[in-house]
Amino acid sequence: MDEIIFPKNEEKAEQMAAYMKNLFPFAGVAAPERAVLEKELLKSSKKMSFEELFDLVVFYYNKPEREYQYVAIDLATVNVKAFSFEEVLRFKPFVIEKAWWDSVDSWRKFFGLWGFHHLDEMPQLFEAFFGEEDFWHRRIAINLQLLYKEKTNTVLLKKAIIYDKTTDEFFIQKAIGWSLRQYSKTDPDWVQMLIKMTDLSPLAVREGSKYLPKT
Repeated sequence: MDEIIFPKNEEKAEQMAAYMKNLFPFAGVAAPERAVLEKELLKSSKKMSFEELFDLVVFYYNKPEREYQYVAIDLATVNVKAFSFEEVLRFKPFVIEKAWWDSVDSWRKFFGLWGFHHLDEMPQLFEAFFGEEDFWHRRIAINLQLLYKEKTNTVLLKKAIIYDKTTDEFFIQKAIGWSLRQYSKTDPDWVQMLIKMTDLSPLAVREGSKYLPKT
């Protein structure tokens, strides 16, 4: 299988890097172009053993340009349904490697998808991120069930929110607001009651209340 090597577009690379606060170098490949270039790799990855796939994720994640981290996460995500609990946890250390909101939220989608298809084991997955020292891990605990709708385990959601309700970190408070806003589409009464009964930050309340009826 041929290695993906993205063509360099210096102008776009500068723009993309600036958008990410120049934390990472970019090749300058937009998402639609990347999707075309990685299509065959993603397809062939479904025939790999877990170890072959994991090694490939490591290979692309270690490349300097940011687009290769996206490829690595895509490789994991398209295969996520096939992983065991032990296998899915092998990807946890990537969350805090080269971490910024773009990669962390993509990993959250990966872990969230696995949990959605393994609801019996989802609480164990949640506990793997809950209370961790690194706030990016805890952001995943808060947002793990973002797309679960009526299948949301509200006990775990509340537990994650309460744990971090006073954390002075923008990305944590934003995550709390995001989860509440999303779940308010399913159960606005639950969200309204949690906001009323919990001393949340103004940011979390503002974000979490966006779809609630005005009082």
